Amino acid sequence: MSLLLPLDERDGVIWVNGRLTAWRDAKVHVLSHSLHYGNAVFEGERCYGGKVFKLREHTQRLLDSAKLVAMQIPYSLEEVMAATDLVVKENNLDLGYIRTIAYRGAEAIGVSAKGTKVHLAVAAFEWPAYYGGPSIALQTSRWKRPSPESAPTAAKCAGLYVICTMARDEAVAAGYDDAFMLDYRGQVSEATGANLFFVMPDGALHTPAADCFLNGITRLSVIDLARAQGLTVIERAIWPEEVRQAREVFVTGTAVEVTAVGKIDAQEYAVGPVTKALQAAYAKLVRA
Repeated sequence: MSLLLPLDERDGVIWVNGRLTAWRDAKVHVLSHSLHYGNAVFEGERCYGGKVFKLREHTQRLLDSAKLVAMQIPYSLEEVMAATDLVVKENNLDLGYIRTIAYRGAEAIGVSAKGTKVHLAVAAFEWPAYYGGPSIALQTSRWKRPSPESAPTAAKCAGLYVICTMARDEAVAAGYDDAFMLDYRGQVSEATGANLFFVMPDGALHTPAADCFLNGITRLSVIDLARAQGLTVIERAIWPEEVRQAREVFVTGTAVEVTAVGKIDAQEYAVGPVTKALQAAYAKLVRA
């Protein structure tokens, strides 16, 4: 499958509503409810050696996200896992990315989702490094993560990524790789699709408490790896002025894996030993 082709012009199969569908035939109607109102939920997973990393955890989060937006996915956890494994196998994917999405159909067009059918699709395709470099530069965004009283922030919901798209596009236009996002309180939250970690002068690994953004599966894996290496991990509220004190900064996520941050605004950071050790440990873990 060529990485240069648009995603809708590739070959292979996509699992849609219980059956394998030819890649180019996996289409959605223009009046689908989720296209207009952003109430789809999705998962991003990676496979290594043809095996999906933490498939059960990702699938459970998909089902949990659906419940948070009052969506009932008509398949069990085991059925979704089996569909994912099947798609990876049928597309002969060794190293790649899986996108699973649940969305509402075109049965109704009003704001209310009542009467709409929930659809489920699973696609798998090659996708190399998300950023394409050994370290990235972040720019502080004017957009902020919302309060959990304003949005279902614990769900991986499509509508919540509107501000992420705007934030990242603005950062890229300014010469950066991604955005550095604060939350509604002005505290550090995340990048647009990855969680943040800071090696602080006390030698501990500090990361923002995930109380208004997604508590990433890769984030949790890296916390376990850090503790296994004897590092102290502190989850807490972090203010932007504290970030200048950090010795190392990195981001984690399914797509980005563990990527060093070399710059935030005008402040530069070294790609240090903690970041390198956790990159190596994570690479070993996902290929175990």
